[in-house]
Amino acid sequence: MPSLRWLKRHGASETPTHIKLIVGLGNPGQRYAHSRHNVGFMIVERFARAHDLRFSRKRFNAEIAEGEINNIRVMIAKPQSYMNLSGEAVGKLFKFFKIEPHDLVVVYDDLDLPLGKMRMRAKGSAGGHHGMESIIAHIGTSDFPRLRVGIGRPNPEADIDHVLGTFDGDERKLMDETFANASDALSVWLTDGINAAMNKFN
Repeated sequence: MPSLRWLKRHGASETPTHIKLIVGLGNPGQRYAHSRHNVGFMIVERFARAHDLRFSRKRFNAEIAEGEINNIRVMIAKPQSYMNLSGEAVGKLFKFFKIEPHDLVVVYDDLDLPLGKMRMRAKGSAGGHHGMESIIAHIGTSDFPRLRVGIGRPNPEADIDHVLGTFDGDERKLMDETFANASDALSVWLTDGINAAMNKFN
């Protein structure tokens, strides 16, 4: 499939008629690459690899992988601002590419879910997650699908240390299975919709 850059160079409109946007949340840089707070990045990276897509572009301060999966135009984004400002990049992508809310899914960590548990929802509040708060503020709605992945909350008084910490050996094994399931859940959402994904993976 031609890239957006190829389309622009050959005189075609750069704004596609229909596109699905998958966003993973995290913090940029090697310091945070393997932290619990970056499970959104890890999952969309795994999903991209599963479909032979690469993060080869940067757009609106987000790393972008794009292509076609089962004849569906897909853009995968990792905002490169810090978590609390994720909505800046997502809002620009959402508006520029005229994304419908039901064609956006955001993947992120959740302290209130047990480690390795997943929950897909068609819509909802930010639930205290600052990245989601930023996205909702910038796109003007909370009525879009999301995939929450549990990282547990062993000590509520040390949330920052926990979310910015890395998974230990046993946790990594569990999360590797979770990441595989999350990638599969995104595939089902993409082809069959949010209800099918919820029914299969919740």
